[in-house]
Amino acid sequence: MPIIVTLDVMLALRKVRSKDLAERVGITEANLSLLKQGRVKGVRFETLAAICAELQCQPGDLLRFVPDEPAPPGSKT
Repeated sequence: MPIIVTLDVMLALRKVRSKDLAERVGITEANLSLLKQGRVKGVRFETLAAICAELQCQPGDLLRFVPDEPAPPGSKT
């Protein structure tokens, strides 16, 4: 997937536990864990804004775009 979630890095930099962030933002620890692992198809802007406010960061500090590498010529995908 070309979107990489770096929430775990920001949590470490801010020395905030996932449990505490989930409580402050108003989401379950399970949903925060799925977000950290990049296993969600989307995130509400309201949730993203709350996370950024708590961690004092920008959305770009939590998300990176890494384009997929094109398949080599002649390979089957």
